[in-house]
Amino acid sequence: MFESGESTQASAAITAARDAFARLGRELGNATRIDLIRALVELKSSCAAAQAVLTADLSTDRRAEHAAAGVPTAQRGRGVAAEIGLARRESPKRGSQFLGLANVLVHEMPHTLALLRSGHLNEWRAMLLVRETACLSKADRARVDRDLCGRPERLEGMGDAKIIAAARAAAAELDVAAVVRRNARAVADRHVSVRPAPDTMSYVSALLPVKEGVSVYAALRRDADTVIAAGDERSRAQIMADLLVERVTGQASATSAPTAVNVVISDHALFGDGDEPAHVVGYGPIPAAIARDWIKNAAAEEDSPETVQLRRVYAHPGSGALTAMESKSRCFPKPLARLIDIRDRVCRTPWCGAPIRHRDHIEPHEAGGATAVDNGAGLCEACNHAKQAPGWSSRPEHRTPAARHRYSFTTPTGHNFTSTAPPLPKPYPLGIEIYTPTEQILVDFLACN
Repeated sequence: MFESGESTQASAAITAARDAFARLGRELGNATRIDLIRALVELKSSCAAAQAVLTADLSTDRRAEHAAAGVPTAQRGRGVAAEIGLARRESPKRGSQFLGLANVLVHEMPHTLALLRSGHLNEWRAMLLVRETACLSKADRARVDRDLCGRPERLEGMGDAKIIAAARAAAAELDVAAVVRRNARAVADRHVSVRPAPDTMSYVSALLPVKEGVSVYAALRRDADTVIAAGDERSRAQIMADLLVERVTGQASATSAPTAVNVVISDHALFGDGDEPAHVVGYGPIPAAIARDWIKNAAAEEDSPETVQLRRVYAHPGSGALTAMESKSRCFPKPLARLIDIRDRVCRTPWCGAPIRHRDHIEPHEAGGATAVDNGAGLCEACNHAKQAPGWSSRPEHRTPAARHRYSFTTPTGHNFTSTAPPLPKPYPLGIEIYTPTEQILVDFLACN
């Protein structure tokens, strides 16, 4: 339906080659193993080049289709990055990065593409060359491409750092003003992010201009040295981390404002001896024992008698499907959005996992879609914009109260994907399945409050 006979044969040949690699024998000499590793690396690079060409051609065709359909210029090509991410089983952000790489390689850096196709350059190093020449004009970028990648031996033996240095030197030689402008624009990319670390820890990272970044670190180190001189037994690194938390959250001041950390935990794990992990919104799963300690210690704070708020969330005891939630809370006036956030946790697009930014109507509101929990999904900004492009469609799937929320969507090429909400921590088993007839009444009540 979607492919010509020729492309179907190519797909079958690729599948056959993949299956042949899976059957590769184990009884080989070490020299043969090394030769095969090199050959497979080169094959992987060649595959990346083929993907780049296919991706660039898809983008060109999709933009032409959008232009023919009268889509505004600024919106042409919307959704392509999400399609690429889904095809590569990656997030839309990764899909967007590869789409940008593909367009530059195919349309502006043919020599780099040739080295990638021949296996002399891997996908990451091709990305480095594209990134370091992004500030140049098309003509200057083509010159760097020719000078650095016109001959395979030019980059032979170079590691990542040397390739970056060579590309930066070439860019600065051709257009030093462009490099200066790029450095000035980089200030706009400053941000703070958080991601999970092993052993229930987290990395909080800040991308700052070098002056401010060095100043933050120097201030923390200076004050940590002062604390150590006063006899504190913590290490310098520990003191710097503690000072950072105190200064950002205001914990050390009398007028500090409360900070919300949402933890989803079952009654069995909180009040009994259950060991099902809890879920920290914005972080992920943590051991139940650690969550119990957090809540117990917070509740014991004498200076903050209202530190802990318990908000009841109702989950089906068999499947963990979210059914309803307590509607009254002073902290958040949008109960339905909160319900969707707790149910979905992160963006519902497969392989995405970005933080939820939009609560989207699965069946569009203008098409008659209801503003109800079953017709809502938590999406990141990129995924929400992608599904608004021509050719995308989505619909919620009918479910029983015991089933987890599911919806399906179709991309412009006719490929179908299904998204299933993660289960909540399961409550104490009741011994029988209970299907409450008032579930829809509770949900409608939440939508109005």
